Amino acid sequence: MGKGGVMMRREKMVNWLIFAFILVLVIIWMVPVYYLVVSTFKTGTEVAAHPFALPKSFSFAGYVKAFNDMQFPRALANTIFVAIMTVVINITVSTFAAYALARHESKLNNVIYMFFLVGMMIPVQMGLSGLYRLISALGLVNNLFSVVLIGAAGSTISSVFLIKSFIVSAIPKEIEESARIDGCGVYAVLFRIVIPLLKPIIATVSIIVMLGTWNDYLNPSLFLHSRSKDVILQEVYRNVGQFSTDWASLFPMLILGILPLTIIYILMQRLIISGVTQGAVKG
Repeated sequence: MGKGGVMMRREKMVNWLIFAFILVLVIIWMVPVYYLVVSTFKTGTEVAAHPFALPKSFSFAGYVKAFNDMQFPRALANTIFVAIMTVVINITVSTFAAYALARHESKLNNVIYMFFLVGMMIPVQMGLSGLYRLISALGLVNNLFSVVLIGAAGSTISSVFLIKSFIVSAIPKEIEESARIDGCGVYAVLFRIVIPLLKPIIATVSIIVMLGTWNDYLNPSLFLHSRSKDVILQEVYRNVGQFSTDWASLFPMLILGILPLTIIYILMQRLIISGVTQGAVKG
C-alpha cells in the first residue's frame, strides 16, 4: 500500500472519530430533551417511577393545568413585550455606536472601545445594589420598563462588539466612499447602504439578546414584584415548591416557556448563520 492509501485510511479514521465524538455530544444533548418532552405527557407518579420510559397513555392534562396555573397568556405577553423592547433599544443604540467606532477612527473612539471591552469583564452582580437604587429613584420598580432598560443596557457592549466586527470585516469602505461621491450624507449612507447590509448580524444579535432576555430570571425577580408583571420564568419558579413539586405540570410549563423562542430561532436560522460566518471572515 502506497503513501496515498495510508493517508486515505488515516483520514477516514479521523473522520470516523470526529463523527463518533459528535454523535456522543448529540446523545448527551438529546437525553435531557427527550426526558423533558416525554415527561410532559405523564402523570406525577409516572415521572417519579419511570423517568425515561414512554408514558402508558399520552395525556395533555399537564399542558392544560400548566396553561391555567401559570396564567400563560399574560406571562407570555409580558415576556414578549420585554424581549421585543429590549431588542429594539439594544439594536438601535448598538448600530449607531458600532458604526461610529468602526468608521470614525480617533483616539477617543479607541478609548471608548476599550471601556466597552473592560465592561464585558465586570460581573453584573457587582452593580446590583447601585442598579436597584437607580431604578428605585427613577420610579420604575415593578414596571416592565425597568427590566427592558437593564436588559438593553447590559447587552449593548457585546452587541456593539459584534456589529463593529461585522462592519469592519464584511462591508468595504469603498461602497460608502462611492455613495458619498454621489452626494449621500452620513445618515443617507448609514440608513440606505450600511443598515441593509447589516441584516445578517442584526438578526444574530437580536436572537442573542432575545435569548438572554427570555432566560433572564435575576432582573425580573429583583424589580417585578406583583404577579401581574411576572414573566414566564417567574411563573415557572412559582410552581417549584420548597418541599414538593408538581412535576407533571412543571415540565409542560418549561415546554411552553421555550417553544416560542425555539420557533423564532428556526425561522431566523439562515440569517443567524449568515451573520456569524460573514462577520468572522475578512471580506
